[in-house]
Amino acid sequence: ADISHIAHFKTLFFKETMLRNVGSRVFSSFRRNMSTVAVVGSAGGIGQPLAMLMKLNPLVSDLRLYDVVPVNKGVAADISHIATPAKTSGYVGDDEIHDALKGCDVVVVPAGVPRKPGMTRDDLFNTNANIVKMIAQACSKACPDAMLCIISNPVNSTVPIMAETLKKAGTYNSKRLFGVTTLDLQRARTFVAENQGFDVNKTCVNVVGGHAGKTILPLLSQVSDAKFSDADRDALTHRIMFGGDEVVKAKAGGGSATLSMAYAGAEFADGLLKAMNGEKNIIQNAYVESDVAEGCAFFSSPVLLGPNGVEEIHGCGEMSDYEKQLYEEMLPELQAQIKKGVDFVQ
Repeated sequence: ADISHIAHFKTLFFKETMLRNVGSRVFSSFRRNMSTVAVVGSAGGIGQPLAMLMKLNPLVSDLRLYDVVPVNKGVAADISHIATPAKTSGYVGDDEIHDALKGCDVVVVPAGVPRKPGMTRDDLFNTNANIVKMIAQACSKACPDAMLCIISNPVNSTVPIMAETLKKAGTYNSKRLFGVTTLDLQRARTFVAENQGFDVNKTCVNVVGGHAGKTILPLLSQVSDAKFSDADRDALTHRIMFGGDEVVKAKAGGGSATLSMAYAGAEFADGLLKAMNGEKNIIQNAYVESDVAEGCAFFSSPVLLGPNGVEEIHGCGEMSDYEKQLYEEMLPELQAQIKKGVDFVQ
Protein backbone atom coordinates (compact mmCIF):
# COMPACT_ATOMS: atom_id res chain seq x y z
CA ALA A 1 0.00 0.00 0.00
CA ASP A 2 1.16 3.54 -0.75
CA ILE A 3 1.74 5.25 2.62
CA SER A 4 3.32 8.39 1.22
CA HIS A 5 0.16 10.39 1.92
CA ILE A 6 0.35 9.47 5.62
CA ALA A 7 3.99 10.51 5.85
CA HIS A 8 3.06 13.71 4.04
CA PHE A 9 0.28 14.43 6.56
CA LYS A 10 2.61 14.02 9.54
CA THR A 11 5.24 16.18 7.86
CA LEU A 12 2.66 18.80 6.98
CA PHE A 13 1.11 18.85 10.44
CA PHE A 14 4.26 19.24 12.49
CA LYS A 15 6.62 20.94 10.08
CA GLU A 16 4.60 23.23 7.86
CA THR A 17 1.74 24.15 10.19
CA MET A 18 3.01 23.94 13.74
CA LEU A 19 6.69 24.32 12.93
CA ARG A 20 6.49 26.54 9.87
CA ASN A 21 9.79 28.24 10.65
CA VAL A 22 11.78 25.04 11.19
CA GLY A 23 14.23 23.65 8.67
CA SER A 24 13.92 20.17 7.27
CA ARG A 25 16.79 18.77 9.34
CA VAL A 26 15.52 19.76 12.80
CA PHE A 27 13.66 16.56 13.71
CA SER A 28 16.52 14.22 12.81
CA SER A 29 18.92 16.29 14.91
CA PHE A 30 16.58 16.18 17.91
CA ARG A 31 15.78 12.48 17.93
CA ARG A 32 18.51 11.64 20.41
CA ASN A 33 16.75 13.92 22.93
CA MET A 34 13.20 12.66 22.64
CA SER A 35 10.90 13.14 25.63
CA THR A 36 8.45 11.33 27.88
CA VAL A 37 5.08 13.06 27.77
CA ALA A 38 1.94 12.38 29.82
CA VAL A 39 -1.59 13.44 28.92
CA VAL A 40 -3.72 13.53 32.08
CA GLY A 41 -7.37 13.28 31.15
CA SER A 42 -6.65 11.38 27.96
CA ALA A 43 -10.06 9.70 27.61
CA GLY A 44 -11.97 12.97 27.36
CA GLY A 45 -13.10 15.12 24.47
CA ILE A 46 -9.85 17.09 24.46
CA GLY A 47 -7.66 14.29 25.76
CA GLN A 48 -8.25 11.75 22.98
CA PRO A 49 -7.40 13.96 19.99
CA LEU A 50 -4.59 15.60 21.97
CA ALA A 51 -3.13 12.17 22.76
CA MET A 52 -3.30 11.22 19.09
CA LEU A 53 -1.52 14.42 18.04
CA MET A 54 1.21 13.82 20.61
CA LYS A 55 1.62 10.26 19.26
CA LEU A 56 2.37 11.84 15.87
CA ASN A 57 5.02 14.13 17.32
CA PRO A 58 8.53 12.89 16.47
CA LEU A 59 9.96 14.55 19.60
CA VAL A 60 7.95 12.15 21.83
CA SER A 61 9.45 8.74 22.56
CA ASP A 62 7.24 7.63 25.47
CA LEU A 63 3.58 8.67 25.64
CA ARG A 64 1.72 8.00 28.90
CA LEU A 65 -2.08 8.32 28.87
CA TYR A 66 -3.90 8.67 32.19
CA ASP A 67 -7.56 8.99 33.13
CA VAL A 68 -9.93 7.79 35.85
CA VAL A 69 -12.27 5.91 33.50
CA PRO A 70 -11.61 2.28 32.42
CA VAL A 71 -12.02 3.08 28.71
CA ASN A 72 -8.67 4.88 28.89
CA LYS A 73 -6.84 1.57 28.52
CA GLY A 74 -8.67 1.16 25.22
CA VAL A 75 -7.81 4.69 24.16
CA ALA A 76 -4.13 3.90 24.75
CA ALA A 77 -4.40 0.58 22.88
CA ASP A 78 -6.09 2.32 19.97
CA ILE A 79 -3.52 5.11 19.73
CA SER A 80 -0.64 2.67 20.18
CA HIS A 81 -1.49 1.13 16.79
CA ILE A 82 -0.53 4.36 14.98
CA ALA A 83 2.75 3.71 13.18
CA THR A 84 4.97 6.29 14.84
CA PRO A 85 7.95 5.62 17.16
CA ALA A 86 6.40 6.84 20.43
CA LYS A 87 5.73 3.98 22.83
CA THR A 88 2.19 4.41 24.21
CA SER A 89 0.77 3.07 27.47
CA GLY A 90 -2.48 3.61 29.38
CA TYR A 91 -3.12 4.05 33.09
CA VAL A 92 -6.38 4.21 35.07
CA GLY A 93 -7.30 5.34 38.57
CA ASP A 94 -5.56 6.58 41.68
CA ASP A 95 -3.42 3.46 42.02
CA GLU A 96 -1.76 4.04 38.64
CA ILE A 97 -1.27 7.80 38.45
CA HIS A 98 2.23 7.65 39.97
CA ASP A 99 3.37 5.15 37.35
CA ALA A 100 1.84 7.29 34.61
CA LEU A 101 3.71 10.40 35.72
CA LYS A 102 6.98 8.94 36.97
CA GLY A 103 9.93 10.63 35.31
CA CYS A 104 7.87 12.56 32.77
CA ASP A 105 9.47 15.53 31.02
CA VAL A 106 6.17 17.16 30.04
CA VAL A 107 2.69 16.72 31.53
CA VAL A 108 -0.28 18.12 29.62
CA VAL A 109 -3.48 18.37 31.69
CA PRO A 110 -6.87 18.57 29.95
CA ALA A 111 -8.55 16.68 32.84
CA GLY A 112 -11.88 17.85 34.25
CA VAL A 113 -15.51 18.28 33.33
CA PRO A 114 -16.40 20.19 30.14
CA ARG A 115 -18.52 23.29 29.89
CA LYS A 116 -22.19 22.96 29.03
CA PRO A 117 -24.65 25.57 27.72
CA GLY A 118 -25.19 28.33 30.25
CA MET A 119 -22.10 27.42 32.27
CA THR A 120 -19.31 29.89 32.86
CA ARG A 121 -15.75 28.79 33.55
CA ASP A 122 -16.37 29.68 37.18
CA ASP A 123 -19.23 27.16 37.27
CA LEU A 124 -16.62 24.50 36.60
CA PHE A 125 -14.48 25.64 39.48
CA ASN A 126 -15.50 23.37 42.36
CA THR A 127 -15.14 20.13 40.40
CA ASN A 128 -12.07 20.96 38.37
CA ALA A 129 -10.26 22.69 41.25
CA ASN A 130 -10.15 19.45 43.21
CA ILE A 131 -9.03 17.48 40.17
CA VAL A 132 -6.16 19.88 39.43
CA LYS A 133 -5.07 19.91 43.07
CA MET A 134 -4.89 16.11 43.09
CA ILE A 135 -2.86 16.10 39.86
CA ALA A 136 -0.47 18.69 41.29
CA GLN A 137 0.09 16.55 44.37
CA ALA A 138 0.82 13.53 42.17
CA CYS A 139 3.21 15.49 39.95
CA SER A 140 5.10 16.82 42.98
CA LYS A 141 5.93 13.24 43.91
CA ALA A 142 6.31 11.50 40.55
CA CYS A 143 7.81 14.16 38.27
CA PRO A 144 8.80 17.25 40.29
CA ASP A 145 10.94 18.62 37.45
CA ALA A 146 8.39 18.20 34.66
CA MET A 147 7.01 20.99 32.49
CA LEU A 148 3.33 21.29 33.41
CA CYS A 149 0.89 22.52 30.74
CA ILE A 150 -2.57 23.23 32.15
CA ILE A 151 -5.64 23.14 29.91
CA SER A 152 -8.24 22.36 32.61
CA ASN A 153 -10.67 25.24 33.02
CA PRO A 154 -10.97 27.76 34.52
CA VAL A 155 -7.29 28.25 33.61
CA ASN A 156 -7.21 31.67 35.32
CA SER A 157 -7.78 29.81 38.60
CA THR A 158 -6.46 26.29 37.99
CA VAL A 159 -2.91 27.47 37.26
CA PRO A 160 -2.73 29.30 40.63
CA ILE A 161 -4.16 26.15 42.27
CA MET A 162 -1.39 24.09 40.70
CA ALA A 163 1.23 26.64 41.81
CA GLU A 164 0.03 26.85 45.41
CA THR A 165 -0.23 23.07 45.72
CA LEU A 166 3.32 22.63 44.41
CA LYS A 167 4.56 25.33 46.78
CA LYS A 168 3.14 23.39 49.72
CA ALA A 169 4.97 20.30 48.46
CA GLY A 170 8.21 22.28 48.03
CA THR A 171 8.48 21.52 44.30
CA TYR A 172 7.17 24.70 42.64
CA ASN A 173 9.21 26.13 39.77
CA SER A 174 7.52 29.11 38.12
CA LYS A 175 9.54 28.57 34.95
CA ARG A 176 7.93 25.15 34.41
CA LEU A 177 4.23 25.90 34.88
CA PHE A 178 2.10 27.09 31.95
CA GLY A 179 -1.55 27.82 31.39
CA VAL A 180 -2.25 26.97 27.75
CA THR A 181 -3.90 29.98 26.09
CA THR A 182 -2.89 28.99 22.55
CA LEU A 183 -6.50 28.47 21.45
CA ASP A 184 -7.20 32.18 21.93
CA LEU A 185 -4.42 32.94 19.44
CA GLN A 186 -5.65 30.25 17.05
CA ARG A 187 -9.12 31.76 17.07
CA ALA A 188 -7.76 35.28 16.67
CA ARG A 189 -5.66 34.27 13.66
CA THR A 190 -8.59 32.42 12.08
CA PHE A 191 -11.15 35.19 12.58
CA VAL A 192 -8.81 38.02 11.58
CA ALA A 193 -7.64 36.19 8.45
CA GLU A 194 -11.26 35.60 7.43
CA ASN A 195 -12.17 39.25 8.07
CA GLN A 196 -9.19 40.72 6.26
CA GLY A 197 -8.77 38.18 3.48
CA PHE A 198 -5.31 37.25 4.78
CA ASP A 199 -3.42 33.96 4.51
CA VAL A 200 -4.07 32.45 7.94
CA ASN A 201 -0.63 30.82 7.93
CA LYS A 202 0.97 34.25 7.74
CA THR A 203 -1.39 36.00 10.17
CA CYS A 204 -0.15 36.82 13.67
CA VAL A 205 -2.38 38.23 16.41
CA ASN A 206 -1.13 38.91 19.93
CA VAL A 207 -3.67 37.93 22.61
CA VAL A 208 -2.88 38.76 26.24
CA GLY A 209 -4.47 38.61 29.68
CA GLY A 210 -6.21 35.46 30.84
CA HIS A 211 -8.21 32.63 29.32
CA ALA A 212 -11.85 33.45 30.02
CA GLY A 213 -14.26 35.94 28.50
CA LYS A 214 -13.30 39.56 29.03
CA THR A 215 -9.89 38.60 30.45
CA ILE A 216 -8.96 37.56 26.89
CA LEU A 217 -7.62 40.68 25.17
CA PRO A 218 -6.79 40.50 21.44
CA LEU A 219 -4.48 43.34 20.43
CA LEU A 220 -5.84 43.90 16.93
CA SER A 221 -4.05 47.23 16.62
CA GLN A 222 -0.78 45.27 16.37
CA VAL A 223 -1.83 43.19 13.35
CA SER A 224 0.38 44.09 10.38
CA ASP A 225 -1.37 45.59 7.32
CA ALA A 226 -4.86 45.14 8.83
CA LYS A 227 -7.55 47.77 8.42
CA PHE A 228 -10.46 47.27 10.79
CA SER A 229 -13.59 49.38 10.89
CA ASP A 230 -14.78 50.15 14.42
CA ALA A 231 -17.64 47.70 13.89
CA ASP A 232 -15.27 44.93 12.74
CA ARG A 233 -12.89 45.66 15.61
CA ASP A 234 -15.72 45.40 18.14
CA ALA A 235 -17.17 42.24 16.61
CA LEU A 236 -13.81 40.51 16.29
CA THR A 237 -12.78 41.41 19.83
CA HIS A 238 -16.04 40.00 21.21
CA ARG A 239 -15.84 36.86 19.07
CA ILE A 240 -12.27 36.12 20.16
CA MET A 241 -13.17 36.73 23.81
CA PHE A 242 -16.21 34.46 23.66
CA GLY A 243 -15.22 31.96 20.97
CA GLY A 244 -15.68 29.15 23.46
CA ASP A 245 -19.32 30.10 23.96
CA GLU A 246 -19.83 29.93 20.19
CA VAL A 247 -18.74 26.29 20.18
CA VAL A 248 -20.72 25.37 23.31
CA LYS A 249 -23.91 26.77 21.78
CA ALA A 250 -23.27 25.13 18.40
CA LYS A 251 -22.79 21.72 20.04
CA ALA A 252 -26.21 22.17 21.71
CA GLY A 253 -25.34 20.42 24.96
CA GLY A 254 -22.94 17.97 23.35
CA GLY A 255 -19.77 19.50 24.76
CA SER A 256 -17.37 22.40 24.45
CA ALA A 257 -14.34 23.23 22.29
CA THR A 258 -12.44 19.95 22.20
CA LEU A 259 -10.86 19.44 18.77
CA SER A 260 -9.54 22.98 18.39
CA MET A 261 -8.33 22.92 22.00
CA ALA A 262 -6.54 19.63 21.39
CA TYR A 263 -4.81 21.12 18.36
CA ALA A 264 -3.83 24.22 20.35
CA GLY A 265 -2.55 22.10 23.24
CA ALA A 266 -0.48 19.99 20.85
CA GLU A 267 0.94 23.11 19.23
CA PHE A 268 2.01 24.56 22.57
CA ALA A 269 3.50 21.26 23.76
CA ASP A 270 5.37 20.90 20.50
CA GLY A 271 6.92 24.36 20.79
CA LEU A 272 7.91 23.59 24.36
CA LEU A 273 9.53 20.30 23.32
CA LYS A 274 11.48 22.09 20.60
CA ALA A 275 12.75 24.64 23.13
CA MET A 276 13.66 21.90 25.60
CA ASN A 277 15.71 20.33 22.84
CA GLY A 278 17.70 23.50 22.33
CA GLU A 279 15.98 25.21 19.43
CA LYS A 280 16.31 28.98 19.78
CA ASN A 281 13.77 31.80 19.51
CA ILE A 282 10.69 29.77 20.43
CA ILE A 283 8.16 32.34 21.58
CA GLN A 284 4.62 31.29 22.55
CA ASN A 285 1.95 33.08 24.51
CA ALA A 286 1.24 31.37 27.82
CA TYR A 287 -0.39 32.13 31.17
CA VAL A 288 2.54 32.12 33.59
CA GLU A 289 3.70 33.70 36.83
CA SER A 290 4.44 37.22 35.68
CA ASP A 291 4.86 40.85 36.66
CA VAL A 292 3.61 42.19 33.31
CA ALA A 293 0.25 43.31 34.73
CA GLU A 294 0.20 45.15 38.04
CA GLY A 295 -1.67 43.22 40.70
CA CYS A 296 -1.85 40.00 38.63
CA ALA A 297 0.47 37.23 39.78
CA PHE A 298 -0.32 35.33 36.56
CA PHE A 299 -0.77 36.74 33.08
CA SER A 300 -0.64 35.55 29.49
CA SER A 301 1.75 37.31 27.12
CA PRO A 302 4.51 36.24 24.72
CA VAL A 303 7.07 34.01 26.48
CA LEU A 304 10.52 33.03 25.24
CA LEU A 305 10.97 29.32 25.96
CA GLY A 306 14.22 27.46 26.56
CA PRO A 307 15.56 24.11 27.81
CA ASN A 308 14.43 24.94 31.36
CA GLY A 309 11.08 26.47 30.50
CA VAL A 310 10.46 30.20 30.74
CA GLU A 311 13.52 32.22 29.74
CA GLU A 312 11.98 35.65 29.26
CA ILE A 313 8.49 37.11 29.61
CA HIS A 314 7.60 39.86 27.16
CA GLY A 315 5.11 42.63 27.81
CA CYS A 316 1.97 43.43 25.86
CA GLY A 317 3.50 45.97 23.49
CA GLU A 318 1.76 49.08 22.22
CA MET A 319 -2.00 49.23 22.72
CA SER A 320 -4.66 51.46 21.22
CA ASP A 321 -6.86 53.58 23.48
CA TYR A 322 -9.66 51.07 22.88
CA GLU A 323 -7.43 48.19 24.03
CA LYS A 324 -6.12 50.14 27.01
CA GLN A 325 -9.69 50.60 28.23
CA LEU A 326 -10.44 46.88 27.89
CA TYR A 327 -7.15 46.10 29.63
CA GLU A 328 -8.07 48.25 32.64
CA GLU A 329 -11.56 46.74 32.77
CA MET A 330 -10.13 43.21 32.60
CA LEU A 331 -7.62 43.42 35.44
CA PRO A 332 -10.01 43.30 38.44
CA GLU A 333 -11.76 40.24 37.01
CA LEU A 334 -8.47 38.45 36.38
CA GLN A 335 -7.18 39.37 39.84
CA ALA A 336 -10.32 37.93 41.42
CA GLN A 337 -10.03 34.67 39.49
CA ILE A 338 -6.37 34.30 40.49
CA LYS A 339 -7.27 34.96 44.13
CA LYS A 340 -10.02 32.35 43.96
CA GLY A 341 -7.46 29.72 42.96
CA VAL A 342 -4.95 30.77 45.61
CA ASP A 343 -7.61 30.83 48.33
CA PHE A 344 -8.81 27.36 47.38
CA VAL A 345 -5.45 25.87 48.34
CA GLN A 346 -4.59 28.10 51.29
